[in-house]
Amino acid sequence: ENFYHVTVYTPNSQQENARLDYRMTWDDAFRAYLQELDKKKPVIVCGDLNVAHTEIDLKNPSTNRRNAGFTDEERGKFTELLEAGFVDTFRHFYPDVTGAYSWWSYRFNARKNNAGWRIDYYVVSERLKDALQDAKIHSDIMGSDHCPVELDIAL
Repeated sequence: ENFYHVTVYTPNSQQENARLDYRMTWDDAFRAYLQELDKKKPVIVCGDLNVAHTEIDLKNPSTNRRNAGFTDEERGKFTELLEAGFVDTFRHFYPDVTGAYSWWSYRFNARKNNAGWRIDYYVVSERLKDALQDAKIHSDIMGSDHCPVELDIAL
């Protein structure tokens, strides 16, 4: 009644960024959709956004540059979303925390070595910022290559 809750799986750009152009178009359309919703009431977005926004959002940024999920283009589109009036809730509370990831490859003992990526998010309308209480990543919960993320909000 008081907000929109949007759950999303953002398309992956795939190997060698074969779908990067599609991804850019999708990101623009999704941002526009959220902005239209936000004109009516606040928005809470949760899901796999398939992008590690900053270098501290993945274990090995230098070796992953230009890989799907860490291209300058994808990261730029996430910045555009934030500049359009949305908040990355985890970074709102923990702007400098490293080693906080929500996805690990099944290969190379990535989870055991915490060689992960933070690609699962709660993003909210800027006007909900004062209602935010905490954002968590439950890396101790197994069962998938992703782990749950949580938003504590008082509405």
